[in-house]
Amino acid sequence: MLTPTDSSGTFIIYDGDCPFCRGYVSLMKLREAVGKVNLVDARVGGSPVVDMLNAKGYDLNEGMAVIFGDKVYYGNDAVVFISSMTNSLPLTSKLLAILLRNKSRAALIYPIMKLGRWVTLRVLGIPCLPQGAGGKPRREGFVD
Repeated sequence: MLTPTDSSGTFIIYDGDCPFCRGYVSLMKLREAVGKVNLVDARVGGSPVVDMLNAKGYDLNEGMAVIFGDKVYYGNDAVVFISSMTNSLPLTSKLLAILLRNKSRAALIYPIMKLGRWVTLRVLGIPCLPQGAGGKPRREGFVD
């Protein structure tokens, strides 16, 4: 099984059906900043990285994750990490990165981002990710 200490580059695990998640990951242009980046859509089955995160208790309905070296960054820490690793960006992306680089600001803004994701998925008729922490099925609606 793949572990965070594998030397296969950086892993970003996100909800591929969420337009905000997809947009954020593509806006940040991480490949230019950190080299090899493996974008992992948490909705695609059979990913050893997603299975490992679920087994360790990370609920990907509650936040995206970044695996860099032997460390897992989760939720607002993942957003801070991604924003800190980007340099040459277009103006909009640069403003977003500057806003989210600060851990305190990210901790305040991230819950609003999660709510926006939840509302958008509901409006688009997209269900929550099928797996929650520990591989337990998630019920529809707000995540407790």
